[in-house]
Amino acid sequence: MSTEDLKTKIDLLQGTLDMLILRTLLFGPAHGHAIAHAIEHGSEDVLQVEHGSLYPALHRLVKQGLISAKEGTSENNRRAKFYSLTVKGRKKLTAENSKWERLTQAIARIMRPVEEEGQP
Repeated sequence: MSTEDLKTKIDLLQGTLDMLILRTLLFGPAHGHAIAHAIEHGSEDVLQVEHGSLYPALHRLVKQGLISAKEGTSENNRRAKFYSLTVKGRKKLTAENSKWERLTQAIARIMRPVEEEGQP
């Protein structure tokens, strides 16, 4: 596998995590651990969010202006950064959701060809 192929795969994974973070923050501000837990719980623990992937993604999204970060205190009385979706982040989520729908429909068409659809 070439370096370029590896980079493409990593970007795809990061993009998917970014989309899931934006979707999670649609419900309101949350700190990193809560975001990871929401993604894991929402996927019925199929998706596991590693902190080594989560925090770089959060920093990247802040840098891009898609989310904002504010210091606060977590429910267990610890200092934490709380992340919120920005207007730019909401627009990006809408665009990414549209792309995701097209991608999953395209994959479904390949996995379930037309001639097989009518068969039990």
